[in-house]
Amino acid sequence: MIEPKLILITLLVKLGVAAAVSSALARSETFKNLLLAARRTPAESLKLLAWVCVPLTLGVWVRVSVPNFLAADLSFEATVLLGLLTGPWWGMLGGLALSVPAVRHHEYLAPAVNLGVAAIAGTFRQFAAMEDIWSFSPLIDLSIYRWVRRNLRQPQLDRQVFLLVLITGMSFAASVISVMDPRRYFALNSAAWPIELAICLCSPVVVGIPLKIWHAIRIERKLKEQERLLLDARLDALQRQINPHFLFNTLNSIASLVRFKPELAREMVVKLANILRTLLKHREAFVPFSEELAFTEDYLAIEVVRFGEKLRVVKEIAPESLPLIVPSMLLQPLIENSIKHGLEPRISGGTITLRSRVEGEMLVLEVEDDGVGMSPTRQRMDAPAGSRGGNGIGLRNVRERVEMLYGTGNGKDSRASSQAPCARIEINSRPGRGTHIALWLPLLSEATWPQPVRAQASENSER
Repeated sequence: MIEPKLILITLLVKLGVAAAVSSALARSETFKNLLLAARRTPAESLKLLAWVCVPLTLGVWVRVSVPNFLAADLSFEATVLLGLLTGPWWGMLGGLALSVPAVRHHEYLAPAVNLGVAAIAGTFRQFAAMEDIWSFSPLIDLSIYRWVRRNLRQPQLDRQVFLLVLITGMSFAASVISVMDPRRYFALNSAAWPIELAICLCSPVVVGIPLKIWHAIRIERKLKEQERLLLDARLDALQRQINPHFLFNTLNSIASLVRFKPELAREMVVKLANILRTLLKHREAFVPFSEELAFTEDYLAIEVVRFGEKLRVVKEIAPESLPLIVPSMLLQPLIENSIKHGLEPRISGGTITLRSRVEGEMLVLEVEDDGVGMSPTRQRMDAPAGSRGGNGIGLRNVRERVEMLYGTGNGKDSRASSQAPCARIEINSRPGRGTHIALWLPLLSEATWPQPVRAQASENSER
């Protein structure tokens, strides 16, 4: 019979071993992906069992090899955990793996006990919600307090308290088997009922510690996913904010030409159809600059028809910039601003110049006009709504999209590339002389742009 003092020390060490092993496993992205997968293939389930069973099987081997080092053996609690997280069949397979060192030590009842424990725990998993398992608390007194408080108002079956009683009962049964045949099965046990109670209540705590640690990781992943979905929704809202505004202006132009210049109206309809086809085809956040440039050329063709000889377009495009990746619908709002606020007020019209070049690790895109320019107040990116740099569709929209996609340089991660420098927008305008807008974007090629975006683009190209 083991001394009560040694048993209590062993129980405390077991808690530390459970926390250390579960924390070490949680450092691996592979383990986290396997553990938190909504559905696992048989190969993935085997990998998850290997991640859990290999270190804990070594713990059983240490217990049978090193005298008085009993806390290394967490096979009972690990079998319960595997049954709860993977179901009865995979839990039973893991329990058999954990019993191998014990069988080699002539503890022949270990496989049968582990099979029974895994079957019971796995059956509980099939009838309980996974949230009940993930939220299982190792704080026994708190679980009982919550159960008593809830049942004073309305008696009901509490699955977490039921799981607490279930694990405690299985632990007591294992102790009884060990007392009846200590050579064939090992479990901590004591003739003193307070020590035996501590042994039985320690098991649900050892099971609850990994669940608590891994549940925190699960919550963190859910929060990141919600943050990503929110960001995607904001990007989509900004994208949709541009399209109706542009379509409204274009349709107005076509309506004004239908009666007097039907051929020009027809040409504009064709260009508009090309633009709509592009808008319907590309819903991703990024596109190759060559595609963005083609979209911009269709838009400018419509504007040239509208303004005639009053609008001139100059393009200075570096060939090496064409395959690089840029946010979609990025240039059109800037060009629209230049035309509407810079050139339209001038009787003689003016020139729009588009430039692109690569400087170091940055792609530089420039939109320049020789229009009426902006005052210093209106050049501010946070200018009042209605101004050229204000809260409307133009510069502010582009700025918000660039910040969300690349980061702002104030500690936020870049959506496009966590290693790339942050993007920036530079505005230089002189009243009466024109406005120059430069976008500095981190270099992204087709090989390095975000995987989900690349997959979506491939799907669109196949259509």
